[in-house]
Amino acid sequence: MRKALLALPLLLVLAVLAAGCGGDDGGSAAGDTTTQEAASCEKDSLDLVTPGRLTIGTDNPAFPPWFEGTKQFDPWDPTTPPTKKGYEQETAYAIARELGFTDDEVTWVVVPFNQSFRPGAKNFDFDINQISYKPARAQAVDFSDSYYDVEQAVVTVEGTSIANAMSIADLKDAKLGAQIGTTSLEAITERIQPTAEPSVYDTNNDAVSALKAKQVDGIVVDFPTALFMAAVQLDNGKVVGRLAAEEGGEYFGVVLEKDSALTECVNQALAAVKDAGTLDELEQKWLTGSAPVLE
Repeated sequence: MRKALLALPLLLVLAVLAAGCGGDDGGSAAGDTTTQEAASCEKDSLDLVTPGRLTIGTDNPAFPPWFEGTKQFDPWDPTTPPTKKGYEQETAYAIARELGFTDDEVTWVVVPFNQSFRPGAKNFDFDINQISYKPARAQAVDFSDSYYDVEQAVVTVEGTSIANAMSIADLKDAKLGAQIGTTSLEAITERIQPTAEPSVYDTNNDAVSALKAKQVDGIVVDFPTALFMAAVQLDNGKVVGRLAAEEGGEYFGVVLEKDSALTECVNQALAAVKDAGTLDELEQKWLTGSAPVLE
């Protein structure tokens, strides 16, 4: 993996929204509504887990290139001080700043991946952990707009039966693995449809261990994670290829409690971060790499 190597003010975004909200009759009702929406996103008006602080969840450990520890390519333990390194960690801080929080007003909590989108009250204001939007998940939680558009990919090591695969058909006889509850696992069962049942693991680390032990031929993960695994976690690792994006696409969104009053504010902040070019910059910094498309 070649590791290539934040934002417009929120008020500007709100002003643009206000300019487009007038009704045909020019009445004051629309303007009053816009004013209320703007006020609801003021820092002191936000409904937060801990007043005055923004609580963000992610898994432990949190892996590069999404999060990075104090040493290059090391994972990050969110119970330790933030490093502010990695695509998702930097994105989270960029959103927090747009919402009016200083970096010191951000608290991180551990939320296992498969727990993040379950129904019920949350101990976080939002969670960021490579969580793909799915209609079924969105029945239990809120999702923000996309902060990263996703492709799935297959990673292996040199010398396996799929190391030189050039198409999905070449993967039909492979024993593949993925983390439980992920769209990566769905990509195996719904898109690749191998003859062998996939192996399911609690974490990607467990999947990597299985690949090293030759218990599986390959792992399916999102593309940036595949690049990291091949370059850092595996000896002679190789990204076999990416699965072509499907119509409508897959994307990672920030997860919030269902019907959270914070969701629209997060979307406004995220829009400002995007418009400033911050996400493009972070993608170039953390997620660069290439691999063929398997069709």
